[in-house]
Amino acid sequence: MDGNHISRTECSELNDPHPPVRPRLTLVIPTRNERESVPLLLRALEPAFDGLPVEILFVDDSDDDTPETAARHAPGCPLPVRMVHREKGAREGGLAGAVLAGARHARGEWALVMDADLQHPPQAAAALARTALGHGVDIVVGTRYAGSGSTGGGLDGPARRLVSLGSTLLAKAVFPRRLAGVSDPMSGLFAFRIAAIDLDRLSPLGFKVLLEVLVRHPGARVAEVSYRFAPRAAGTSKASLREGLRFLRHLARLRRPDPGGAGRHAASDHPGLGPTARFLAFGLVGLSGIAVNTAALWFFHSVVGLHQLLGATLATQVSSLWNWALLETLVYRGGRGGGRRAALARGLAFLALNNLLLLGRLPLLQVLVLAGIGLLTANVLSLVVLFVVRFLFSDLLIYRGRRAEGTRRDPVRVLVAPGSAVPGTTAPSPGTTPAPAPAPAAAGTATTPTASPAAPATSPAHPKRPRYLTYRYDIAGTVTIGSQIRLPELEFFRAQWVPPDACDITVRVGDVGRRFPRHRAVMTEIPDRGAPQPTTVQYEEQLGRFGANFRVDIGDPIAVLVSPLLARSPHVVYTNVLEALLRFVLVARGRMLLHSATVELGGTGVMLSALTDTGKTSTVLRLLSEHDGRFLSDDMTVVDAHGNALCFPKPLTISAHTLHAVRSDDLTPHEWRRLQRQSRLHSKEGRSFAFTLARHNLPIMGINAVTQILVPPPKYAVDRLVSCRLSSAIKVTELFVIERGAPRLSDLGHEETVSRLLVNTEDAYGFPPFRYFAPAITVDGLDHAQLRSRERDVLAGFLSGVRTRALASDHFGWADEIPRLLDADRPTTNGRPVPPADGHPWPHWEPEAPEGEPSLSVSSMALPLHTAVPADPGDSRTNDPGGRTP
Repeated sequence: MDGNHISRTECSELNDPHPPVRPRLTLVIPTRNERESVPLLLRALEPAFDGLPVEILFVDDSDDDTPETAARHAPGCPLPVRMVHREKGAREGGLAGAVLAGARHARGEWALVMDADLQHPPQAAAALARTALGHGVDIVVGTRYAGSGSTGGGLDGPARRLVSLGSTLLAKAVFPRRLAGVSDPMSGLFAFRIAAIDLDRLSPLGFKVLLEVLVRHPGARVAEVSYRFAPRAAGTSKASLREGLRFLRHLARLRRPDPGGAGRHAASDHPGLGPTARFLAFGLVGLSGIAVNTAALWFFHSVVGLHQLLGATLATQVSSLWNWALLETLVYRGGRGGGRRAALARGLAFLALNNLLLLGRLPLLQVLVLAGIGLLTANVLSLVVLFVVRFLFSDLLIYRGRRAEGTRRDPVRVLVAPGSAVPGTTAPSPGTTPAPAPAPAAAGTATTPTASPAAPATSPAHPKRPRYLTYRYDIAGTVTIGSQIRLPELEFFRAQWVPPDACDITVRVGDVGRRFPRHRAVMTEIPDRGAPQPTTVQYEEQLGRFGANFRVDIGDPIAVLVSPLLARSPHVVYTNVLEALLRFVLVARGRMLLHSATVELGGTGVMLSALTDTGKTSTVLRLLSEHDGRFLSDDMTVVDAHGNALCFPKPLTISAHTLHAVRSDDLTPHEWRRLQRQSRLHSKEGRSFAFTLARHNLPIMGINAVTQILVPPPKYAVDRLVSCRLSSAIKVTELFVIERGAPRLSDLGHEETVSRLLVNTEDAYGFPPFRYFAPAITVDGLDHAQLRSRERDVLAGFLSGVRTRALASDHFGWADEIPRLLDADRPTTNGRPVPPADGHPWPHWEPEAPEGEPSLSVSSMALPLHTAVPADPGDSRTNDPGGRTP
């Protein structure tokens, strides 16, 4: 190519880098008369994007020699550089049209839009690119108004800053829900997944392309990356009064119905009334219901002579039916749908909600009456107190409308804030040193302002809070955990001999986040800035420090800090935070925490895999009690690439459909009654309800923690539920993927099995906030993507010698079919099955190798083999000479 000339074709290659790059992300850079900026930009992009799979695509509307300048300098850039030059008369849409043209020519799966004048610093753009490629989101916004972001010197004077802030506030006021969780919808630095954006629906006016992308795609998942807006390196601003008027026109047009979309952009969740109107209408219906309830209470109490609490209960039934009828016919008439059966289902749900709230209202009513307030007045007061709760549950759950899939903004705001201090941190911890000042930029490179060195990720310990780790655990000799709160799921692995300062993961209790409430939950990630400042992720809910917040400093060790509320629910701490970290530390050390159950049947290692709530636990209990199986795990199994499975005997969670498999005479009548109540709440229906709540802007971790505190999950050691023995390790040779459906048995190929087991494992981590903080996890130099790749490799190795079959049943009959299938495959001697081999001594972290082969070590830590794990007094494991539970 002639370095002084660029052909006026649709899209031209400006260089031919070696080795060739297969881009995953395309830098779309609109240019208009930017010949001074382009050489500076190309020099600055090279170090910023080093190692990232990106290409550069200029979309040029210049009248000067910008194309020729780009063509001269592109051969020296190691990144692929292309250009689309739009001649006069073909520059439809101005800058917005250039962005859309660039997205259509992009070879990457992502398009990242940035200016050519270096006001969007290349390092900030690279941070956006890493977030886009590493997080499961659809749009990444560079924000000047959150974290360490700032308008800096990029806006000329206070007037420009005021205009910028004012236009941002105006846009958010016009689209409060569409722009929820987005602090800078007017940003010119952003990236989007091309497959997630309908380019044909976009026709933006002026500069504010991102605004239209967000408004037209309200269900797109968004993350933000804070940055400092830099001064212009060359050229002049394109902003003008004309652009301001065009922006106002753009806002007005976005409020109108979208002919190519799925409804109105100012649309509410329901086809009928908007949210404010629904709230007011619900209040009017509620007032009429209070009148009906008061009249009914007077009748039942004063006329019939019933006790006041019984009268209030009956009055609630009357007013609930009255309110339901009015809600169906007046308030939600446009969003009902489903016919009579659906209306009846909504009526039953509304009645159940009111009776559930009645359990909290009756004690309040009694207290008010005892305080000397008249019965009818006290009744009205108690009804008013619960009005907002009733509206929220009715509006969000019972009458949530038939909203199209993917039209609700994610309730958790994700913010990546390079160079920020940890939210709520005021000073570094004792013994840490401040971060070094950034090195001066090399001569000839563009410099950009950076945030001042931030405080280390660990906040100072509260003087009244101890740091001693009371409980220590050794997970199969591979990972050690120290915690200030007892973790019942890991009780089997208690190892008080582990020094507190030698733990791989620590869990402490302290204040997390800012003191005051916030509008939405936020997950803040502060990327790795080098020792002693590791990557930090912090999750804060709407209730400020009273919420279920936590912080994870991903260093060595991984330090977890949980709020006092969260600490009172150890099950939530373990399941929603700690197990995810344990999973990836195990992967870094050559193991995998596989969502599966494992038992030993007649000397054969048998693994079961299934999606959550299929019936795996009840199948395990029946295999143990009816077929003399030995137990290794029910929920998670530690496996390695050699086919070995190590025990992970967490307490079993008994849901409603698992009760029939419990065969225990040890549970007292009181425990049986409590188990029946707990199993209903902690069942498939209960989890489904929790996932529904998680889709709304609610403090879901706090709700989950309080629920677990009030109604603890029904967890029991396996040998208390059924009489069985435990095995410490086994070579797995049989794997059954159990499913519900028409009875069938089929073999599964290796790749299909790997994919299905990864899906089943991921299903176990579906509850928030795992997907928000997992992309930030780095262990032993491996980032999240590398850890996931290694996890797949470990699983593929584990399955290489395992026979895998899919077994479907429509009557929970897996526990009958699996032993029959194993017996049919077992070799016989003189017409009789070969007797099963004896089990392993206890504990035994090293599976027995075939005769003549060396043993396969599964321990990378200092756990002595064949050494008994200390047990509490009376532990059944100490009563059997072989170390197995009788």
